[in-house]
Amino acid sequence: MSNTDPMPGPHTYDPPPGGPHRYERSRSTARRTALAVHTIADIAAVFLGLWILLYLLGANEANVFVEFVHGTADWLAWWSQDVFTMDTESLRVLLNYGLPALIYLLVGHGISARLSRA
Repeated sequence: MSNTDPMPGPHTYDPPPGGPHRYERSRSTARRTALAVHTIADIAAVFLGLWILLYLLGANEANVFVEFVHGTADWLAWWSQDVFTMDTESLRVLLNYGLPALIYLLVGHGISARLSRA
């Protein structure tokens, strides 16, 4: 057997030069997308939770920061407004803003987990 003859047995495959495989790039893109979805869901839930907290603590609604948080929470929870019509205003705010926060977390983290596994 000469030195130029291939060795018998399993052969290794060397990837072509120039970077990672297409599969590795798509997994990396999926992980970044999953992280973005996860982060957006968390930020949405934080704004909703912060508005609930500010409302329950009786924050000054004329304050610029409180107005911004309230406006953002209203924008995020437009679809769930008045789902619950309680006599107690604080319970109504808790449920009408807490429900979308919970849904954003569950759906966002579920999509993120699904993308991470792909």
